[in-house]
Amino acid sequence: MGLIGNVLWFVFGGFVMGLGWWLAGLLALLTIVGIPWAKACFVIGQFTFFPFGKVAISRKNLSRRDDIGTGTLGLLGNVIWFIFAGIWLAIGHLLSALLCFLTIIGIPFGLQHLKLAGIALAPIGKTIVDKDTAAGAGYTGI
Repeated sequence: MGLIGNVLWFVFGGFVMGLGWWLAGLLALLTIVGIPWAKACFVIGQFTFFPFGKVAISRKNLSRRDDIGTGTLGLLGNVIWFIFAGIWLAIGHLLSALLCFLTIIGIPFGLQHLKLAGIALAPIGKTIVDKDTAAGAGYTGI
């Protein structure tokens, strides 16, 4: 079921939003100081291309310890991200979700866009894992 969902997602909007994430990553790379954000953009862009069967969870929940992205520096990084790119990617996902919600078949895709909009607001400190790995780490979300 995940394969079918991913193929339909990719064709009907996932490709465009994934390219948006990669474009944000390329712009971050140009600044040199944006390299940590660029890495996150490319990882989440890949997730945006094929999201079904995977989830974004906090690295702290996965590893059971803090790292540079899950502490105070991660919070600061997310604030900077929100101001320069996060809000725009989130708006793109929200608009895509609204378009998906126009049809009954598009509702699952719209819900996925809403999840990605949340990730777009604060991606630092998150990692993308398979749902099975997330369940083993105690992730209880959908």
